[in-house]
Amino acid sequence: MSKINLRFFLTLLFFFSITSSNAAEKVKLLSPDWSFKGITGKFDRASLQRGYQVYNEVCASCHSMRLLSYRNLGEKGGPEFTEDEVKNIAASFEVTDGPDSQGEMFTRPGRPSDRFVSIYPNVEAAAAANGGAYPPDMSVLVKSRKGGADYIYSVLMGYEDPPANIKLDEGVYYNKYMEGKKIKMSQPLMEGIVTYSDGTNATEEQMAKDVTAFLTWAAEPHLEARHKMGFKVIIFLIILTVLVYLSMKRIWSRVDTEV
Repeated sequence: MSKINLRFFLTLLFFFSITSSNAAEKVKLLSPDWSFKGITGKFDRASLQRGYQVYNEVCASCHSMRLLSYRNLGEKGGPEFTEDEVKNIAASFEVTDGPDSQGEMFTRPGRPSDRFVSIYPNVEAAAAANGGAYPPDMSVLVKSRKGGADYIYSVLMGYEDPPANIKLDEGVYYNKYMEGKKIKMSQPLMEGIVTYSDGTNATEEQMAKDVTAFLTWAAEPHLEARHKMGFKVIIFLIILTVLVYLSMKRIWSRVDTEV
């Protein structure tokens, strides 16, 4: 075998070994039976309300949702809390406002028009409180991650003890769905950490599914409207196609008769 052919053969061997290795490392994402998938998909209102509860009681201790206002929680197509529930949710938070007539900032109960309150005043404070790792804002997190809802759900469910050949630094955890299989966020969901107000059993799987559904709605608040419009467009195109076919058939039938 010539040197050129040998070099080409070794290059191919190396390429296929790398490709096989990468394929072996990829783990198929978990994919629950999401109610919002498909052209007729809709959000489960009860799940969205439970998801907000999980976010508020667990995730909000680190992650902000700066693009959402409390009034969004009552809008059609979302969790659809009642007007009074939205007011009570907003009022449970303290909002920094001002300045007042004396030039001083002050705090007041939240209003439905206020954005979600973050526990941290800025990005630097959030990073400093989390060992230098900034907890990403969750407003559009589902849209910004490849795999979307399946990826978020999988990461929440992917915490395991590391294999014997993997050593983790302090403050780093093993998660088979993360790139590199390492994550700095400790396991956020454990059975019983939340007591659902509607009496649903708060298993790890249920909480992960509910909060992922809520984050999906936050990232795509008009998903249901898009699905309805898409369905109408498909029906319109089907009817139009049938009409065009019948019209063409009638036109060509006249041509055949004349011939």
